[in-house]
Amino acid sequence: MHLIKHRQMKKRIFGSLLMGFLTVSAMGQVSKTLSPYSQFGLGTLADQSQSFGRGMAGLSMGVRNGKYVNVQNPASYSSIDSLTMILDLGVSGQITNFKEGGRRLNAKTADFDYAVAAFRVLPKMGASFGVIPYSNIGYNYTSEGWIGEAGSEYYASISNNYYGLVYDGSGGFSQAFIGLGWEIAKGLSVGANVSYFWGKYERSGTYVPTDTYQNTLMRTYSTNINSWKLDFGAQYSRELNKDNLLTVGATFGLGHKLGANANLEIIGTNPQTAVSSTKRMSVDNAFELPMSFGAGLTLVHKNSLTIGADYMMQKWGSLDYPVVEQNGDKSEYLPKSGLLKDRHKVVVGADWIPNQSARSFFKRVHYRMGVSYATPYYNINRGDGVVHNGPKELCVSAGFGIPIVNTWNNRTSLNISAQWVHTSAKDLITENCFRINIGLTFNERWFAKWKVD
Repeated sequence: MHLIKHRQMKKRIFGSLLMGFLTVSAMGQVSKTLSPYSQFGLGTLADQSQSFGRGMAGLSMGVRNGKYVNVQNPASYSSIDSLTMILDLGVSGQITNFKEGGRRLNAKTADFDYAVAAFRVLPKMGASFGVIPYSNIGYNYTSEGWIGEAGSEYYASISNNYYGLVYDGSGGFSQAFIGLGWEIAKGLSVGANVSYFWGKYERSGTYVPTDTYQNTLMRTYSTNINSWKLDFGAQYSRELNKDNLLTVGATFGLGHKLGANANLEIIGTNPQTAVSSTKRMSVDNAFELPMSFGAGLTLVHKNSLTIGADYMMQKWGSLDYPVVEQNGDKSEYLPKSGLLKDRHKVVVGADWIPNQSARSFFKRVHYRMGVSYATPYYNINRGDGVVHNGPKELCVSAGFGIPIVNTWNNRTSLNISAQWVHTSAKDLITENCFRINIGLTFNERWFAKWKVD
């Protein structure tokens, strides 16, 4: 009877995971942000950590725990034991306050974030697969002024008149990956993730003059990417003494061209006659993923306290990005250097469980906290002759890992974390985001032998 119930439970959980994968895949190109900053580059870069890591602000490089899936360093997959099947689903909701000058605006979003799984395939070798986000694009806002003021040079060839500009964009990019981690020597593991990288965006800027005799002008930028992504990882663990275990981790992401064109469509419309003229331009093979590096370490004390730090860098600064340049009355769409810049990120985090063997519920809960700081990967040209630095990002997080115990499983956990993310740039919009992350990690002994009572 117990065996039958256990098999039924596994079928329900597997069905939930499959639905999670399908949901994330279907939503992979749906905007998960309302930030105006997502109009630059490939959008707002997503937090690719899983539920346990988000409570520590994304700590990952040296995190090695067979109870969780750590996608950011595939070498960690080798820590999964031979009896375990891990399924992890995550959702999030956020409230963001936008501030510019004396104006404020609040916005809310909620999303299904990721679905990942991991299991042991061979002695000292683990595998993982799933769907995770890469970046998000979503914004809609307006501005107005006189031609010749800051930002209006973008449309300066049209007229010398009062104008309104409407900006709109949606899209995003995702990864469907499969990875392996292998302990090649005592304490030393290596791993790799191979991803199908896909997504699209559509961005538009519409010039609307107050003079009804002036033509309107709409520029629409679009792309559709279907490519691949390859990431490597390594971890080395060593016992310093009977109470302390040190793990050092490193990652490397391969940069390469994505093989997708950047498309531009310019539509001018006469409001009196409703007659439109269209001009199309394209930049071949316009987009590229940056080479990336990461390194970090964690110290585990008495299997109770984990503390760690990470450093990550993405080499965006060496990549070109397609832009429109105005040469008199002629517009040109071409790749340009200097618009992107290298991104640096530092993370410090901790996880503490008072006593995982205790009967007291609160002593078996994981308590987590972390802080991260990231520099921007793009510059902002507002058309006023000044190139502004993009926004810096500060994140403070805290969370809990709550064990779920029943008659057939005592290793599944509910991971809840809260994050405050402050995004700001000088003389530009300031964003304060309060985000709640919820992840359910099914950690089951699927491959154990069961007896029928």
